[in-house]
Amino acid sequence: MTESKHRLSGFEERELEWRGARLHYAVGGAGSPLVLVHGLGGIVENWCALAPALAERHRVLVPDLPGHGRSALLSEARNLDSLSEAALGLAEAEDIRGAIWIGHSLGGVVALRAAVLRPDAVGGVVLAAAAGIGSASRAAQVTLAVLGATRPGRLIAPFRHAWAHSRIGRRIAFGWWGAADSGALEPDIAEAFLLGPSLHTDTRQAARALLVSDPRVELDRVSCPCLCLWGASDNWVGPQDGMEYARRLRAPLRTIAGCGHLLIGERPDACLAAIEEFVDSLG
Repeated sequence: MTESKHRLSGFEERELEWRGARLHYAVGGAGSPLVLVHGLGGIVENWCALAPALAERHRVLVPDLPGHGRSALLSEARNLDSLSEAALGLAEAEDIRGAIWIGHSLGGVVALRAAVLRPDAVGGVVLAAAAGIGSASRAAQVTLAVLGATRPGRLIAPFRHAWAHSRIGRRIAFGWWGAADSGALEPDIAEAFLLGPSLHTDTRQAARALLVSDPRVELDRVSCPCLCLWGASDNWVGPQDGMEYARRLRAPLRTIAGCGHLLIGERPDACLAAIEEFVDSLG
């Protein structure tokens, strides 16, 4: 395990050789443990508005999933198990056990799968606009296939600073699918969401793993407490998916008004309050 430069304020960046792949992650803070897992096409920096605040009370681990950011591709990833096992391997390397896992979009499904694979390692799960239900639809499969082939984020990434600091640029990049009010998205946070494509190895491996996985078939095996956290105006993974997750997991559903799919960047204050309340409820 080696250390590198900082990527989140107050965090150390580290890397670990895991089953032949070099994985990157950031750790910071002290206290009860949390694991933050980004979404498809995401990166450690996606948590820039939330991770430092959480680190004031917690030991926080933030991985780049395989193929994302500075993490290498896995030799094989037929389903989500490999992605979840990679994140579990990082937690084990950092001696993090019984953590609350907070997963955004794809990261939510990765967290759920980790809870099934290693119930001893996951003390609770927060699903922040988790993918997995709508992802099984034909429309989702076509959309992900097109995005994987065209990779529009790579065209924007070299000019991310200009796009992020322009209301029109933010609207083009995040309008409809990402943010309920893209113009109000903080420029530095918007730039963090635009950074990933310039660093990714290949996110299609994770996309394929998501498309062949249906988390609903094993939700009855999730034994830890869960919280479903959704943007009320999420057009990418709609609140109806949150309702179904909540019903199947017998978990509360918290919606954030005026918020879309990128809730961890749009309303980090509301996300922080909901997460801390959930953590405190578990004692």
